[in-house]
Amino acid sequence: MAENTNNSAVQETEEELTSYTTETNAGAGTGTSAIEPGYGTGRRKEAVARVRLVPGSGKWTINGRTLEEYFPSKLLQREVNSPIVLLKLEGKFDAIVLVDGGGTTGQAGAIRLGVARALNAIDRDANRATLKKAGFLTRDARVVERKKAGLHKARRAPQFSKR
Repeated sequence: MAENTNNSAVQETEEELTSYTTETNAGAGTGTSAIEPGYGTGRRKEAVARVRLVPGSGKWTINGRTLEEYFPSKLLQREVNSPIVLLKLEGKFDAIVLVDGGGTTGQAGAIRLGVARALNAIDRDANRATLKKAGFLTRDARVVERKKAGLHKARRAPQFSKR
């Protein structure tokens, strides 16, 4: 059997990979978008979010609270911030959000759509193709199905009893 004599190259690549973590974004703040104010409205289920992006340092204000206070879950924080991360514009905009209706997941989805629409309004030429390809400009039309007469829920029928 032949031995692998290229150990040094393997060690170099391992050292390079260990310097990054899953939270590292090497291209943070290097987006090519214009930095100017923008506005967008997002809806998801019963939630409605009105998002204002202004040039700033990346501070989030949601109904008067910070992002971490309003969404303690890292997953929802990441979802809300995903259009800005995708365009590599972290730390370039302050977000002022008014959101009401629905639950936490619906509100996070509404804010994400509002942020994407605001970024699209700011610089359509630079941002639209990337946001559209990622699916951030598409409104999720799924809503709760209404309850029907004669049924317990939307589709749940009463239990059948033979006798």
